[in-house]
Amino acid sequence: MSESSCPSPCAYVQEEKKTNAGDQNLCSAKNNDVLGFKKLLKFFDADFFNDSQVKEMLQGAEEFNVPNFGTNRRLVASVDGGLHDHSVLVFNADWGYNMTQPKCGKFCYPSVLGVKRPNKEEDIAFMTVLELRELIRTRQITSQELTNIFLRRLKRYNHVLEAVITYTEDLAYKQAKKADDLLQQGVYLGPLHGIPYGLKDIIAVPHYKTTWGSVNFKDQIIDMEAWVYKKLKSAGGVLVAKLVTGSLAYDDIWFGGRTRNPWNIEEFSTGSSAGPAASTSAGMVPFAIGSETAGSITYPSARCGVTALRPTFGTVGRTGVMSISESLDKLGPFCRSATDCAVILDAIRGKDPDDFSSKDVAVQDPFSVDITKLTVGYLQDAEMEVVHVLASKGVSVIPFKLEYSVENVQSILNFTMDVDMLSHFDKWQRAGLDSEYEAQDQWPMELRRARLIPAVDYLQVAVKKWIYRNVYQIPEPDNQQAQRVRGKLIREVQQGFTVDAFIGNATD
Repeated sequence: MSESSCPSPCAYVQEEKKTNAGDQNLCSAKNNDVLGFKKLLKFFDADFFNDSQVKEMLQGAEEFNVPNFGTNRRLVASVDGGLHDHSVLVFNADWGYNMTQPKCGKFCYPSVLGVKRPNKEEDIAFMTVLELRELIRTRQITSQELTNIFLRRLKRYNHVLEAVITYTEDLAYKQAKKADDLLQQGVYLGPLHGIPYGLKDIIAVPHYKTTWGSVNFKDQIIDMEAWVYKKLKSAGGVLVAKLVTGSLAYDDIWFGGRTRNPWNIEEFSTGSSAGPAASTSAGMVPFAIGSETAGSITYPSARCGVTALRPTFGTVGRTGVMSISESLDKLGPFCRSATDCAVILDAIRGKDPDDFSSKDVAVQDPFSVDITKLTVGYLQDAEMEVVHVLASKGVSVIPFKLEYSVENVQSILNFTMDVDMLSHFDKWQRAGLDSEYEAQDQWPMELRRARLIPAVDYLQVAVKKWIYRNVYQIPEPDNQQAQRVRGKLIREVQQGFTVDAFIGNATD
């Protein structure tokens, strides 16, 4: 080596200084990572680790957790909506009670003989399912005529109520003609034979859009028949429209507007089953199918003045339905009467082979119940007129209070719903599509904070009050234990349910 090619002693020193500076910068960066992560751990109520343990955690997360997160996400989170790859953690609503029994036979529906066809379409539109059944069965009206009546009403009033997303006109006339042809051949399928209805637009029907009410999915077509649609089709029902769901099944705002209450169009319908509630209330359909995770059947039915039924979890299969929470989602009917709700439930209940949470829930024929043998409780907020009517019919009515020790029921619901929802819409959030959501104070806010709920806390660990106060901005609970506390709540409700039914405020 020539003398000129040898580095000078000064160069060695300079290189050593650079190396030392690099080491110091790297060390400083790592220290900053540790400090930053320790601050972050406060939001998980886990700020009890020392620096050495935190470094270990960071290294483990980088080398093990993050790569596996990505692998799992690519396997099951490439499609939004939770329609595929269901969780193996199947929720058991029985919780020690034997609700899974041999399915009871079909209900014995009350007779409505002698029903005559009204002269006015308006009067036909507000008849019950059993009254319409009698008109069809006695051939006073055809299914095709009935379908015409309800499609006209849907189109006449929808510009005011904003309750319809898609008219399924071609399918409706095809199904109505089939119903009429079968009747001509002497084949009668039962009380829903030829009866028009609507579906909340989170329920998939082939060849028609299933928009989930969201601008991000407004052109989506899911080429599968939802289980509940199959059941209604086999019962002879005629689908006339896909009705409004609030965007991604949250409240009544959707990509086309906001659904209104037919009784007062200055009000909105509230609840994501907005379309089914408003359409049934306005006589635009005889009945409709909606869904509820946390109030989306009870709220809009109360607001729009219709009778609805939110069945026991697992009673109605959910294959082909957008999922929020696999342990909370339920499907149920919106009708004009409790009788009609029973008729619809009878048609759609039963085990769905592709919904592992569904089952043949034993349901006694409601029309054979002797109400004088029932004990019905009433809460402080009960409507006393209802209590007095029941008492006048021989029902034993008593004051009632449902007792349980769990104070933070709403936070258990939110933890469960938000984490499950985020797992079904992880791709949507990562793509930044939440910034296009129709109401920024709804899912976008809830699902961003759901990123701060670790699995351990989702299952059991207490969360500090200050997180609720500063991050969630809701009243802080004394103790939040997510799913394990949920189990405690279920047991306590079952033990405290000493009446056959109780009356209270459905929107509380």
